[in-house]
Amino acid sequence: MKKIINYIKESAKELVYKVSWPNRQELTSSTIVVLTASFIMAMVIFVIDFGFENIVKFFYGKIF
Repeated sequence: MKKIINYIKESAKELVYKVSWPNRQELTSSTIVVLTASFIMAMVIFVIDFGFENIVKFFYGKIF
């Protein structure tokens, strides 16, 4: 039981004294970067999906 209590105390100390938390400006800029990258990736996946859909429809139209 002492090991668990010691672990919790050490974890709390690390979170308070050793972790470097971002300020509001850093957090905002990181959020914008993540949202922009997510949007770009979503558009790339959409274009690829749209292309494959049309290719499959083309081949099914020729077969049936």
